[in-house]
Amino acid sequence: MAMAPEPLKVAVLLSGSGTNLQAIIDAVADDGLPIDIVQVVSSRPGVAGIGRAERAGIPVLALEPADYADPEAADARIVEALQAAGAEYAVMAGYMRKVTPLLLRAFPDRVVNLHPALLPSFKGAHAIDDAWEAGVKVTGVTVHFANEEYDKGPIIAQRAVEVREGDTRDSLEERIHAVEHQLYPEVLRALAEGRVAVGPDRKVRIAS
Repeated sequence: MAMAPEPLKVAVLLSGSGTNLQAIIDAVADDGLPIDIVQVVSSRPGVAGIGRAERAGIPVLALEPADYADPEAADARIVEALQAAGAEYAVMAGYMRKVTPLLLRAFPDRVVNLHPALLPSFKGAHAIDDAWEAGVKVTGVTVHFANEEYDKGPIIAQRAVEVREGDTRDSLEERIHAVEHQLYPEVLRALAEGRVAVGPDRKVRIAS
C-alpha cells in the first residue's frame, strides 16, 4: 500500500478576500489535499483573507502599503518569515505585488502564481476586464511559476472558461473564480506528490 505523501509546506501570499486561500484550506480539510499552510502573507492590513487565515490558525504577516516603497526590503521580510516557518513553496493567491528577484532566488521554481486568464493573453492586473472588453469567446485560468517577467513564467496548468451568451462581466468573473478554486488545489496536489517538473526547455511536465 502506497504511503501518503508528507504534506507540502507552503506559504500563501494574498492581498484581498482570500477566497483561493479558503479553497485550499477547504481542500485540505475535505479532500485530503497534502498541504500544510505554514504562513500567510498579506500585502495589506485588514483584508478578509487575514481573517480566513486567523480562523484556520495560520500565522499571518500583514504588511502596509508603505512597506513596499522599497520592494526588496519588503520581500526580504517575506523571505525571512517564509523560511522561519519552513515553507517550501510560496503560493500567490490574489497577491497584487510583483515579486522581486530576492524572493525568486530564495524559492527557485517554487513561487507559484494564479492568473485569471489564459496566458500569454491578458497579462496584468486587469485580466478579466481586458478579456471582457476584448469580446473573446473563451478565457480561463492559468497557474504558472513566477519569474522576473510579469505573468510570463513556465505554465503549469490552464483551464478554459467559456464566455456565454447572456454573461455579464460579474457572472464571468464568478465562474472564473469557481474554476480557480478547483484548479489551484489540483496543481498543489501535483506539486505535493512530486509530479511537477520544469524541463531544460523551461516547459512544465506533470506526471499522471
